[in-house]
Amino acid sequence: MYAVVEVQGKQYRAEKGATIRVDRIEGDKGAKVDFDSVLLLSGDAVKVGSPYVEGASVKTVIADQTKGDKIIVFKYKAKKDYRRKHGHREKYTLLMVEEIVGA
Repeated sequence: MYAVVEVQGKQYRAEKGATIRVDRIEGDKGAKVDFDSVLLLSGDAVKVGSPYVEGASVKTVIADQTKGDKIIVFKYKAKKDYRRKHGHREKYTLLMVEEIVGA
């Protein structure tokens, strides 16, 4: 059984026992986070919400707070002596899916 859940405007596929990487959510390691915005439930039968499946939720636990790989942003204009170098690292939260509750 799996579910498609919406977290902060993005969609993720969640299965029991799986780890999903989402944009940073405030909370300490081990904190419980529940999501009611389930778009699709798949098991014996497929339930599609409009926009969300009623009575369905995904229960998760924060496994870790991490950072992604560093991305270098380099701007350059030829023959104009213009160069700008900027780095960026996105912050992520790893969520361990404990349970998918269906209607």
